[in-house]
Amino acid sequence: MITSHDHITAVLLAGGKAKRMGGGDKCLLELAGSPMLTWVIQRVETQVKSLILNANGDIDRFTLFGHPVVTDTIKGHPGPLAGILAGMKWAEINAPHTTHIVTIPTDAPFLPFDLITRLNAASTPQKSEIILANSHSRTHPVIGLWPVTLAPELNEAIQIGVRKVMDWVENYPVVTVEFADVKIGNREIDPFFNTNTPEHLQEARLILEEMLI
Repeated sequence: MITSHDHITAVLLAGGKAKRMGGGDKCLLELAGSPMLTWVIQRVETQVKSLILNANGDIDRFTLFGHPVVTDTIKGHPGPLAGILAGMKWAEINAPHTTHIVTIPTDAPFLPFDLITRLNAASTPQKSEIILANSHSRTHPVIGLWPVTLAPELNEAIQIGVRKVMDWVENYPVVTVEFADVKIGNREIDPFFNTNTPEHLQEARLILEEMLI
């Protein structure tokens, strides 16, 4: 087991194109009076020592959130693997205490407050082991704990054209951690509920309204 959350840097992935939302920064859409990213940060920042955002384009749009913004090190928007790699490389230089990064999507406003604790608890001394979150027996490829020592291998994989997270992950030992639904008001909510469409966004707004009553 990794001995301390101080050795984990959180990387919030905000580099997607949000095509099903009509483009733009999905994480900056309003939820209960705040950008969706605010809700995600609130659920993550108390669990780790270091937190960064992975996003491309003009990084000034994230200045008010108060965390470093890291762009992909590989051009052309190759997908979430590039965000994972960017987080690893940033941690190697700027947070040398980091042995692992935890990646988290910025469109999941109901994340468990014990997410990192439970992922951390599932780890073992294997240096190449990857820990991924599950809910409803479904694996969430971008919610996971990644050893930063895998950065060179990940860089090589992206360079030769690997784009899907699970296509790369299958080359390593993987442990999955199952998370139960969380109760909000009278609802049972998947803790990794994500807002991929305008309909999902409206549902998230209703859930948060119930939570804040």
